[in-house]
Amino acid sequence: MKRLLLDNVRPFDSRRGELLPPSRIVIEDGRIAEVTAEPRQVADAQRIDGGGRVALPGLIDAHVHVVASSHDLVGLALKAPSLVVAESSRILRDMLMRGFTTVRDAAGADFGLQEAVAKGLFEGPRLFIAGFPVSQTGGHADMRPKGVRTKEMFCTCAGLGLIGAIADGVGEVRRAVREQVRNGANQIKIMAGGGISSPTDPLEGTQFSIDELKAACEEAEAANLYAMAHAYSPRAVTRAVQAGVRSIEHGNLIDEATAKVMKTEGAFLVPTLSTYAALADEGARLGWSASMLEKLDTVAARGIDAVRIAMASGVPVVFGTDLLGHMHERQSGEFHLRLPAMSPVQALQSATLTAAQLMREEGRIGELVAGAWADVLLVDGDPTRELSMLIRPGEGIRLIVQGGRVVRNALPAR
Repeated sequence: MKRLLLDNVRPFDSRRGELLPPSRIVIEDGRIAEVTAEPRQVADAQRIDGGGRVALPGLIDAHVHVVASSHDLVGLALKAPSLVVAESSRILRDMLMRGFTTVRDAAGADFGLQEAVAKGLFEGPRLFIAGFPVSQTGGHADMRPKGVRTKEMFCTCAGLGLIGAIADGVGEVRRAVREQVRNGANQIKIMAGGGISSPTDPLEGTQFSIDELKAACEEAEAANLYAMAHAYSPRAVTRAVQAGVRSIEHGNLIDEATAKVMKTEGAFLVPTLSTYAALADEGARLGWSASMLEKLDTVAARGIDAVRIAMASGVPVVFGTDLLGHMHERQSGEFHLRLPAMSPVQALQSATLTAAQLMREEGRIGELVAGAWADVLLVDGDPTRELSMLIRPGEGIRLIVQGGRVVRNALPAR
């Protein structure tokens, strides 16, 4: 791969949360070779003049479902897997065009889709996959209609892991986690509490016994992975992190005491405010029941408070969206929704360095440092002061580089 020189740019130091002086970024073999303010003559390199623009690390969304081409998950599970993958290719490409060069899939994508992106068969973010979410019988990912007794109802849907791997008891939980590991999971997703989109489980309820939760976390760590847990209520969140869960997904109902436990246990919070905003607008039209809409109102009203509580307690907060179907187009709006509780710099860090730390990818993504993947965005304006350029990425992001390859160049001709 030819070397690339990004000249006359102001890199964002995602660790210190500040802009560096005018610099140049040297990229070689897909990685950053050097970031320096010193003049450099780089032989045999493509030179791009950034015109003094800010250079950001590629963005990270730590809670996506790239195969969720529809909000109707049961109907989606009955589609031909080949069609689902074809529809996912557009979702992946659109995410990359918004500046998200890495995403953590929170259930659905499999190793085949991950490999297709890695090989360049699809344009899309670097994928970290969870495989099937592990759910107890009647848990948040048990989407079987009433009266269906077999656990294998959706087994024919190869490659589509939005429907849960149902497991009851420590032995079954261990087997379910090991199966995700066998199929190439980068993290393990478990359902530790009720949800808004599942009609039968109470939002404030807990799921899995403590022993089952510990077993899932033990199996994840045994494979050098970690567990992420869907949970809303203080009780569900507390049980999960004390069992060893590394990241809490959503967490809208946490209180100060819960946040203190999360801080003590070293857990991360991944709020997903954009999905509640989207569903508040469209839930009734999409046919959600009255009870589901009531649960949605409860969590939507508390989401930004949960971010404030976590930030005040020193819990690391990571960028996530959890969007489905046509609502994926709202992905960049998550930045706007967080600003009442976070500064622009903190919101940027949540989508760069803090996300990389959660994913144990520090030094490889989320930073403009030597040795990291050369995922770079050149943007208009100053994102340490306001984030309009990321909220409207089609206008504000002028250059997208992923793994040293120029994906989109909208810089004005010079």
